[in-house]
Amino acid sequence: MANLINLEKVSKSFGLKTLLDGVSLGVQTGDRIGVVGLNGGGKTTLLEVLTGIEEPDSGRVSHANDLRMAVVTQRFELADDLTIGQVVVEPLGLEVYEWASNAKVREVLAGTGVADLGLETRVGELSGGERRRVNLAAALVRDLDLVVLDEPTNHLDVEGVQWLADHLLSRKIAVVVVTHDRWFLDTVATLTWEVHDGTVDVYEGGYNDWTFARAERARQADAIEQRRQNLARKELAWLRRGAPARTSKPRYRIEAAEKLIADVPAPRDTVELMAFSKQRQGRVVVELEDATLNAPAAAGAAAATAPAAHGRTLLDRVTWRLAPGERIGLVGVNGSGKTTLLRALAGDYPLTHGKRIEGKTARIGWLRQELDDLDPSRRVLDAVEDVATYITLGKKELSASQLAERLGFSAKRQRTPVGDLSGGERRRLQLTRVLMAEPNILLLDEPTNDLDIDTLQELEDLLDSWPGTLVVISHDRYLIERIADSTYALFGDGKLTHLPGGIEQYLERRKAAGAGAGGAGTLNLGAAGGAGGAGGAGAGGAAGAGGGGAGGMSSKEKRELNKKMTQLERKMAKLDEQATALEAEITEMSQEAAPDFGAIGDKTNQIADLNSQREGLEMEWLEIVDKLEQ
Repeated sequence: MANLINLEKVSKSFGLKTLLDGVSLGVQTGDRIGVVGLNGGGKTTLLEVLTGIEEPDSGRVSHANDLRMAVVTQRFELADDLTIGQVVVEPLGLEVYEWASNAKVREVLAGTGVADLGLETRVGELSGGERRRVNLAAALVRDLDLVVLDEPTNHLDVEGVQWLADHLLSRKIAVVVVTHDRWFLDTVATLTWEVHDGTVDVYEGGYNDWTFARAERARQADAIEQRRQNLARKELAWLRRGAPARTSKPRYRIEAAEKLIADVPAPRDTVELMAFSKQRQGRVVVELEDATLNAPAAAGAAAATAPAAHGRTLLDRVTWRLAPGERIGLVGVNGSGKTTLLRALAGDYPLTHGKRIEGKTARIGWLRQELDDLDPSRRVLDAVEDVATYITLGKKELSASQLAERLGFSAKRQRTPVGDLSGGERRRLQLTRVLMAEPNILLLDEPTNDLDIDTLQELEDLLDSWPGTLVVISHDRYLIERIADSTYALFGDGKLTHLPGGIEQYLERRKAAGAGAGGAGTLNLGAAGGAGGAGGAGAGGAAGAGGGGAGGMSSKEKRELNKKMTQLERKMAKLDEQATALEAEITEMSQEAAPDFGAIGDKTNQIADLNSQREGLEMEWLEIVDKLEQ
C-alpha cells in the first residue's frame, strides 16, 4: 500500500501545553482511522498538522505527490453570500442544473440532507448544523484519495450517520475521522489512534477492539506499576537500613531510588459521574393528553406565545404518559419535531390542542442542545453555585465545588472564566448544572455532542443506573441501545410510534419509506417525503415486524437478545435493591423494644415476592444465554 501522509517526530504546542511530542505516524491507501481521546487532548491539532492546516513546531510532515484530499474541520467557515450550489457543485466544473445527472453527487446531496435545503439557498440563511452538512457534502462529492473529518456525525440524525458509514465503506478511499460516535467508529474504522499526553497510541480495529486492547494495556501497566512500587519500597528500605555510619550509600543507588519515586505516572484526567439519590415520584410524571403539536413558526415569529401561527403539524391528537422510571429513546430525521416534543414535555413550548399534566413531585432536568447563555466572565464554580450551593447525597452533603470536581473540573479549572472553556467543557458544565438541581426526570437533547468517549462512558454508567424517568434524543445508536428500554419515533405522520425493534426497526421503516416514495435505493432524508413517507413507513414496519426467516440467528436478532439481557439485568438489580432495603427495615424493626411482628411478617412476604419475581427474570435471562450460545 502506498503512503499518503507521513509524520516524522512531529511536535506541536499551544502556550505551555504540549499536544504532540515527537509523534511518528503514517496514513496509507485504504486506511480507515478513527481518532479518539479526551477533549483538549490534541485530536483536532493532530488533524490540522496532518493535513497542513497547522505547521508543526518541529519534525516533518510529508504528503504524496498529487494527493487528492478533502478536509472538514469544525473551524472551517463558509462565506455567507455563497449559495449551496456554488459551494458543493461548481468546484466540480458542473453547472448547478447538471448535478441531477451525476449519480455520486445526487447520492451525497440526498444522504447528507443538503438537497432538501435547496441549491440556491445562501449559506448565510443556514444554521450551524446545516453549514456543517454542506461542508461535508462538498468534500464527499469529489474524487478523493483521502478524506479527513472532524466530528462529522454531530449534526446528522441516526439515519444520516448510517448513510455516512455506508458511503465511506463503499468508496476505495482512506479516511481519518475524529468521532465520539462509538457505533460509527466500530463500523468504519480499521485502525484507532488514541491521542493522550502528547503521544498517539495505535490500535487495530474499531471501538470494541480499542476498548479491549486499552483495557489489556491498562492491566499490564498496573502489573508493571505494582512491580515498580515493590522495587521502590525495597530500594528505599535498603537506603534507610543500618547505623548512621553506614547510611552513605553509593550515589548510583540513591539516584536509582529517586528515579523510581519520580517516575510515578500522572493520573489520567478522568471524569467521575455519580448517581444522585432518587427523588420520590408519584404515579403521574408528565402526560400529554389528546395533544396536537405544531412546528415553530419561522424565525422572528412569536413562537412561544402564538401556537396558532405555528407551522406544520408534528403530533395530531396524541396521548403520551411517561411512567415512573421509564427510559425512552426518541428518534426521527432532522426537523421531525423531536426537540419541539421535548420542549413540550418540559413545559417550555405550548400545545396547539390538548393539555400537559405534570405530577406534583416532578422535578425536571433538561439538557438542551444550545449551550446555556452564561456570563463569560463568571467562573465555572459561580455558574454551578447559581443552581445550588450544596447538594445532599444520601447522608452526605457536597458543596458545589466538590461536585464540580467530581464531574471533571479541577480546583484550578473551577476558577476559569466560562468564556475560556472549550465547547466540550461548556457542555460538561451544562450537565453539571442540570444534575446539581437533583431532578427525578431527565430530558436530554443530544447529550453526546462535544463530549469525548471517556466522558460518554462515564455518563452512560450514570444513566444506566439512574432510577428516575429518562427521555433522550440522540443520533448515538450506542447510547440509545444501552440506556433506553424502549424506542419511539416521529415519522412525520402526526403520530408517536413505538418501535419494539429499536433503531434497526426505525432504519428499516425509513428505508421502506424512501423506496415507496421513489427513492431508487437512496435514503430520502428530507421533509418533502410527506405523505408518501408516512405510507411507506407503515408498510416497512409491517415487513420489519414479520421479517426474518428460518436459519441461523441474524446479527440483528443477537443485538435484540443482548439488549433484552441488559434490560433483565437492570430489572433484577432493582429487585435486589428493594429486597436489600426491606431486609434493612426488618433488622431495624427487630431491634426495637417491642417489635411489630405483624409488620415484620408483611415485609418478609414482600421479600419472598421480590425473590420470586427475580427468579422468573433470571430464568428468562438464562434462556437468552442458551439461545446466544447455540
